[in-house]
Amino acid sequence: MASNIFNEIVSAALAGHYGVLGLNVFDELTLRTAVEAAEAEKAPIIIQTSVKTVKSIGARRLSDHFKLVSSASGSPVSLHLDHCPDRGVISECIREGWDSVLFDASHLSLGEATAQTKEVVEEAHAHGVNVEGEVEGIQGVEDGIGSDDAPTLYPLEKVIEFINVTGIDCFAPAIGNAHGLYKQEPQLDIQRVRDLVAATNIPMALHGGSGLSAEQFGELIAAGCAKVNISTALKRAFIEGYRNYLTAHPSAAEPLTVIAQVRRDLQQIVVRYIRQFGSAGSVSS
Repeated sequence: MASNIFNEIVSAALAGHYGVLGLNVFDELTLRTAVEAAEAEKAPIIIQTSVKTVKSIGARRLSDHFKLVSSASGSPVSLHLDHCPDRGVISECIREGWDSVLFDASHLSLGEATAQTKEVVEEAHAHGVNVEGEVEGIQGVEDGIGSDDAPTLYPLEKVIEFINVTGIDCFAPAIGNAHGLYKQEPQLDIQRVRDLVAATNIPMALHGGSGLSAEQFGELIAAGCAKVNISTALKRAFIEGYRNYLTAHPSAAEPLTVIAQVRRDLQQIVVRYIRQFGSAGSVSS
């Protein structure tokens, strides 16, 4: 595994049997709120950006703002590119200072996915950047990437071979999880997580965290999901925060007052997940 802040964060989480919040942010408010909440909880945090966010704001501007915010934090903070099938965006984020990238190769055949992921790993590691791999696909659409169709699943030994051959640093398994909100109770294959960690000794990344129960989170983290992604829950809190405030205060005329309330709503979400995943207090003073 290439050594950088992402590596340090997820390796410590795997060894310490807690989960680190991987939070998808989409603007300055969500970024700053997440970093400051993690510092207050003495917890590490992984700030994640979607391809859509990178293209909307710009890779260099995002990276510069992340560095400005994270440099003031007393907690470990890393910048991660979430689900990205676009090699061009992968390369751009590697150049612009992301600590890790998720190359989503689930749209490719297993052979092609292995070959391309290996190329991404070689490129990223040459720049000190970690790589999260995905080959089976996580059901559901997130920021325009993915599918509602059932993912292609490979035998366990094929996935282990993919991990070992490519040299990825973290893996996103398909275990019955899904992006977005669950329409029914998910049937999670927790044993698959245990088997993958035992065979590869790398941390697993849990996608589709919004909507899972505290018990499910606990079991998956104990099995080896050292990185736990949350996106939908934060987006909903952001939208509903503005909607609820303006519904209750229809004559509101001061934007900063509205933003302050939404910020408090977002802080509660971040703190709740940090505590739920067991990472609060894991950063020594």
